[in-house]
Amino acid sequence: MSKRTRTPLDVLLTEIRACRACEAELPLGPRPVVRAHRDARILIVGQAPGARVHASGIPWDDASGKRLRDWLDVDADTFYDETRFAIVPMGFCYPGRGASGDNPPRSECAQLWLDRLLAGLPSIRLTLLIGQYAQRHFLRDTRKATLTDTVHAWRDYGTGVLPLPHPSPRNQAWFKHHPWFDAEIVPELRRRVAPLIAG
Repeated sequence: MSKRTRTPLDVLLTEIRACRACEAELPLGPRPVVRAHRDARILIVGQAPGARVHASGIPWDDASGKRLRDWLDVDADTFYDETRFAIVPMGFCYPGRGASGDNPPRSECAQLWLDRLLAGLPSIRLTLLIGQYAQRHFLRDTRKATLTDTVHAWRDYGTGVLPLPHPSPRNQAWFKHHPWFDAEIVPELRRRVAPLIAG
């Protein structure tokens, strides 16, 4: 039986996982966390791994990931199937903690890798932009004044993009004060995701 031929995306992912560009700035050292396959139809763009994800090396391996999978109405096996979901944070390594939570994702990842990585994902049909950093990068001038306004204006971004808040437990108050998210956007998210992961 022959070994599978490595694709350009496989080579790129190996390069990303070996990246040490920010090593001196990372409190726990580099451990890029990213998953992708050229057949993936859904792209999840988040912020950066937290400390728990840094330890496990598994993206969304925390309470935020559990809530995200609930929103998507998928189990862990489906979520971690790289031929269905590409999981690409704006920053690939844990950036450390700041005064009010984790630091922002480091900008070097997007500068060094993001365009090349996206070019290797030709099958993407739906991009989920989770949190302000992903929305700022991808939506640019079309994003609204606040994350809440951007998420609420989801119809403005067509059927291929859906801006979402971060599913962190730290955002519990946001979900409580914006019940329209669970009532309106979660069902829309599930409606868009289901046919893309079928089969």
